[in-house]
Order: sequence, then structure tokens, then C-alpha cells
Amino acid sequence: MTDRYNIHSQLEHLQSKYIGTGHADTTKWEWLVNQHRDSYCSYMGHFDLLNYFSVAENESKARVRFNLMEKMLQPCGPPSDKPDDA
Repeated sequence: MTDRYNIHSQLEHLQSKYIGTGHADTTKWEWLVNQHRDSYCSYMGHFDLLNYFSVAENESKARVRFNLMEKMLQPCGPPSDKPDDA
């Protein structure tokens, strides 16, 4: 019984500390947005990937970094309207 409580409290701590871990009420859109933003951050953080993208797109590294940052604003478009349960 104490192991279950301990694991549950650790999971709650992780979910409060890191947004990307999600929780029971995370929607599909929120999960996808977190995945896309994590991917874009990883691309910008790894110098070799940024070089690869800049060569593949025939753009400068600064332009590729700028485009990735622009995509991070709304990577999956605006959120869908939730139906009211009232």
C-alpha cells in the first residue's frame, strides 16, 4: 500500500515540475503541442541537426533557428473549441 502511494506522489511531483509529462486531464492537442515544442527545442539545441536543416533548406542557420522559434508559438494551430457539458 505504501509503495502505491509513494509512486503516485512521485508521479504527481513530476507532473507538477515538468509540463510535458502530462496528467489525466491532458488533451490530445496539449500533448501534441508539447511534443512539437520539445522536438523544436531539441533541433535548436543540437548544432549538427541545425546545420543539417540549414543545408537541406538552403537557408542560413540563423534563419532556420528563427523559423523553428516561430513554429513554437502554435505548432499545431489554435486549440479546438471544447463542447460545453453544461
